[in-house]
Amino acid sequence: MFATSQLTFSQNNIQNRISSILESNKVGLPNGWTLTPVGKQIELGDLPLNLVISHHKKLAAVSNNGQSTQTIDLIDLASQRKIDSIAIPKSWYGLAFSSDDNTLYASGGHDNMIRIYKINGGKIASKDSIVLGKPWPNKIGIAGLAVDDKNKQQLYTVTREDKKLYVVDIKTKATKATYDLGAEGYTCQLTPDAKQLYISVWGGEKILVWDVTQNKITKEIPVGSHPNEITFSKNGKWLFVANANDNSVSIIDTKTGAVVETLNAALYPNAPSGSTSNGVALSTDGKTLYIANADNNCLAVFDVSKPGRSISKGFIPVGWYPTNVKVVDKTILVTNGKGLSSKANPQGPNPTDQKEKVDRHAGDLNKPKEIQYIAGLFRGTLSFIPDPKPEELALYSRAVYRNTPYSKEKELQTEGEAGNPIPMKVGAPSPIKYVFYVIKENRTYDQVLGDVKQGNGDTSLCLFGEKITPNQHKIVNEFALLDNFYVDAEVSADGHNWSMGAYATDYLEKTWPSSYGGRGGTYGGEGEREIANNKGGFIWDNAKRHQVSYRTYGEFADKGKPNVKSLEGNVATGYTSYDLSVADTTRIRQWKADFDQLIQKGEMPQLTTIRISNDHTEGMRAGKKSPYAHVADNDLAVGMFVDHISKSPIWKESAIFILEDDAQNGPDHVDAHRSPAYLISPYVKRRSVDHTMYSTSGMIRTIELILGMKPMTQYDAAATPMWRSFSTSPDYTPFDHIDANVDLNERNPSKGKLAIWSDKYDWSKEDAVPDLVFNEILWQGLKGESAPAPKRAAFLKVSEKKEDDDD
Repeated sequence: MFATSQLTFSQNNIQNRISSILESNKVGLPNGWTLTPVGKQIELGDLPLNLVISHHKKLAAVSNNGQSTQTIDLIDLASQRKIDSIAIPKSWYGLAFSSDDNTLYASGGHDNMIRIYKINGGKIASKDSIVLGKPWPNKIGIAGLAVDDKNKQQLYTVTREDKKLYVVDIKTKATKATYDLGAEGYTCQLTPDAKQLYISVWGGEKILVWDVTQNKITKEIPVGSHPNEITFSKNGKWLFVANANDNSVSIIDTKTGAVVETLNAALYPNAPSGSTSNGVALSTDGKTLYIANADNNCLAVFDVSKPGRSISKGFIPVGWYPTNVKVVDKTILVTNGKGLSSKANPQGPNPTDQKEKVDRHAGDLNKPKEIQYIAGLFRGTLSFIPDPKPEELALYSRAVYRNTPYSKEKELQTEGEAGNPIPMKVGAPSPIKYVFYVIKENRTYDQVLGDVKQGNGDTSLCLFGEKITPNQHKIVNEFALLDNFYVDAEVSADGHNWSMGAYATDYLEKTWPSSYGGRGGTYGGEGEREIANNKGGFIWDNAKRHQVSYRTYGEFADKGKPNVKSLEGNVATGYTSYDLSVADTTRIRQWKADFDQLIQKGEMPQLTTIRISNDHTEGMRAGKKSPYAHVADNDLAVGMFVDHISKSPIWKESAIFILEDDAQNGPDHVDAHRSPAYLISPYVKRRSVDHTMYSTSGMIRTIELILGMKPMTQYDAAATPMWRSFSTSPDYTPFDHIDANVDLNERNPSKGKLAIWSDKYDWSKEDAVPDLVFNEILWQGLKGESAPAPKRAAFLKVSEKKEDDDD
């Protein structure tokens, strides 16, 4: 009896200690999710995507593939520390040790080469390269690779752009064979006997089997959506495939080529997209499978000792957006793509102060130049997690569920109040019948609303205050001020997909940093590329499923043509899409003519999506409209839009939602994701301040609840609807727009350093200009070339206040 009591006491102590550690490590993210990462953490580079272990299990290598400096890190596994790092000009995912561990092969990304590095004495050095073709814009795009330097002396790699398998002779560096995969490739792995190569076809929902001896594909195995990471059992009998869009792992019998079991890696059965399973690893004894769920910030753990009868064991909380997992002896290693927290960016993306520039030009090159651009702001980490005991895993699982705001119940029933215009239950009635959803471009809260006294703003970071944006200031003063709203995206490439689908696929999240870093590759978002589209489609697909009528003006429609199938027949063809030479006020006049006709015909759709995006600006491009003119034009367009709806026959049943697709073009003292958002409706609480933490997905969920639509992903299902800003007592007072306070035709100087600098870049498409360049041009043009950038603390935790303060 005594021994049992002592054991119970000891277990309670362990549980209390673990719970204490989890609580002390808790970090809130701007999307409403929480992190409680376990294990030891070491800092990596920007967006680590791949982690490989040397054959002698003494070293690990990590490929950092983000927007900023790309590197390969070398990790000593015994000491659990980074021992060397080398910059690589262009890279993407592919990484493999030679059989003797003295050589490391790495994808050169859009340089279309495989870079070869020498490993000696814990140091990594450039050695050679294998060139497959000319660099970008030649479309190859090297992804995963595998090496056989014992038998065939061959290297295998798959590609994303020309969608092929390349078989390369290691000695001669010549390409021996190619095969068309039919869709984008992710990775490839040789069986333990090196006789077959298994290929995950990322855009093709299939695994291909290449017979090394016959030099041909011998099997095609259907799996889930977006198959990416794969791993074999030690004997090669079983293959485990992560399917990102399905939150699942397929277990394949390699002898028969059949999928014998599909594991649901999500926290709940039949969960929609949102777990993003993108990494798989087996324990040393082959009995336990660890699955990295990028968007759930956890590992799912399964007993796979009997494939076909696997058992879920629980979950392990890790860092933000885990991308890869490996196991060495009794230690689990996880690369966390976005690190351990979000951050403020008060020093960026504006230039550093003038004194620092003088110091650096004077030769003080050791002085760091800090740039806080959101695309490269979050440093990845590597977690070292001891294999958890059952009681530890039980506590870890509870922590993961606490960290996750999504649940199956929330898909149909969410928080709110009885009688509120925002229903708590899907399908419940709302007095609002018409929703107008407006998407603008790239501003932070502090940039635009930092001067609003009743909000949490920093006036020193405010570039486009009330003088430039009088209508947006009038809206937050007359309706609701939201000073705790965060976009889910980092940039426009994923921002428009998040804004229209409450999710961005693993393809989009992992590839936009290459193009944004000037390393080649396509934009991908806004329906540009099929593989980047959400599995369940976007808000228009959701509307179609629920018999909700809809129409789009410029959003996901270029030159009057739809970018996705659900918009066919639902595009306003007379509306000008993204084009900075056309004023947003012109667009609103185009919309107004169409709107009036629809009203007259009685054909007003329930959901309208509209893009007015000239707040993006053209920097200081010579002879073009000045940044102030562009932003003021955009502001006037917003005012005219709200004015016209508020004086229309449907105003009493309307709600207008306005957000920026991302917040990449400016600084913010709270978080780099914080952005202005606007709510306009007779049912919005007048002259209120709502400090509730809201997100892009929360705005989408609010729209869905009004229109009786189910959520599309785990993110809008989990997000807080914006019900606190709505009232049961409508105020039908219309909105009168304010004319611009600045010259809307003001032009940039035709000469000067900034004009010359601006002229070097392509301004025809959003985000084609590198944002670090763009924002330095913008800041210098508006603040003066010698104006110092403000300095603040580098990080502030996002606080979540639930109360609603009325002014």
